[in-house]
Amino acid sequence: MTETSVTWLTQEAHDRLQAELAHLSGAGRTDIAERIAAARDEGDLKENGGYHAAREEQAKNEARIRELTAKLRNVQIGTPPDDGKVEPGMLVTALVAGEEMSFLLGSREIAGGTDIRVYSPTSPLGEAINGTSIGDKVAYAAPNGNQIEVEILAAKPFEA
Repeated sequence: MTETSVTWLTQEAHDRLQAELAHLSGAGRTDIAERIAAARDEGDLKENGGYHAAREEQAKNEARIRELTAKLRNVQIGTPPDDGKVEPGMLVTALVAGEEMSFLLGSREIAGGTDIRVYSPTSPLGEAINGTSIGDKVAYAAPNGNQIEVEILAAKPFEA
């Protein structure tokens, strides 16, 4: 496993995602299949809003199942080491374009019910700072083409 493919999750977040996956794969699929069958029995599928809505919900359900399966495939339970290195699962404090901000580098699933800002390691900011250490200065290109300066002030493992 490479560092960028690992998803750090707390035990609580892991259990929550496993439960969601189990529901979507079991009862969720069954419920949607029953609604599709009931709507199909109503007749003409071209103008059957209930049928089309159920099919759309089925597609969303299957996409979420694929997303959760992939995420849980490369999961690491716990927190990354507290070595001052910026990596997924770390709460980072940085000067970004001269403004101090704190955020989690990782996935929204790690943050759970908190209101902390989350940046993906594959976002422009995430890619620029992943692997840096406290005191490092880097820059990344914003979507508008401007170079954004970033200085790492602190990095510690996130704990919900």
